[in-house]
Amino acid sequence: MSDSTVPIEIRQHNALTTARYEMSACEMDIVFSLLSKLTKHDKSGTIYEIRVQELQELTGRTWNYKQLLDSTEQLNSRVYHIDTGKTLLQVSLLSSALYRKGEGTIELEISERMRPYLIDLKSNFTSYRLQAAFSLSSKYAKRIYQLASQWKDIGETKTYSLDEFKAMLKLKDLSGKEPEQYTQISSLQKYVLDVATTQINEHTDLRIKYELLKKGRSYQSIKFYVNTQVPQQLPIPFELEADDAKVQLARKHLESLGIQEPQLVQDILQSTKHVDALFAFIYKLKTERIKADKNPGGLFLKMQGLR
Repeated sequence: MSDSTVPIEIRQHNALTTARYEMSACEMDIVFSLLSKLTKHDKSGTIYEIRVQELQELTGRTWNYKQLLDSTEQLNSRVYHIDTGKTLLQVSLLSSALYRKGEGTIELEISERMRPYLIDLKSNFTSYRLQAAFSLSSKYAKRIYQLASQWKDIGETKTYSLDEFKAMLKLKDLSGKEPEQYTQISSLQKYVLDVATTQINEHTDLRIKYELLKKGRSYQSIKFYVNTQVPQQLPIPFELEADDAKVQLARKHLESLGIQEPQLVQDILQSTKHVDALFAFIYKLKTERIKADKNPGGLFLKMQGLR
């Protein structure tokens, strides 16, 4: 597709969307980047390369080496609890993570039992926008955005018991082995629900609100109402190759800089050097390492010798 306004969408099985697990924001950004690189043709044992600089450029956040190392270690050990009704699977996302020191790359391998929940999905999946997921800083906002995305075509989620909802976010251990977090409903609202709602409504394609439901005098359940904030657009197909997905995001960055001359856009997108420079420029612009309030597009073109 050539439409520069089309967002990059990624998919995961609904069972994974509602699985019980906890991740840091850094872990989730690594996972989102990993999901964006999957294709239906991937074979068992496929190695996926994550470039740290690209991850930082996409998210606008800087993760140091220790944070990344801790995050992939946690991803190797964290257990997803995937309940399909007939089975309860306890599985980790990764089978290995390899750091290439001095090269700024991480090589990830998906565990075999996790593959069916990520690869070549044709039904019962949740799709959500990669850049929207990246834009959320709260780990709870990231999870609730995924959950809301599952129901965006319906307009509201099912009603979850508070125990079920908190278990999905690992705020409550249903076995009782770990202490429950945010036991007061006011704390759950302040630190989880209100933060997530504000971030999702400000930074993503969805607008959500939640409703807490009482049984007797106490709150027992929750549901979310979900609407899209922009006209529905055709998503980039899941089988789109990772390099093509990067080109689509590069198109979006060029548009944000006001660079729309067809021949100029084509010249930039056909040059790996220019595309890499574009991502670096956008990252520095977001982190205010480059000041260009009046004409950032013109500055980028000048820096690349295109103007």
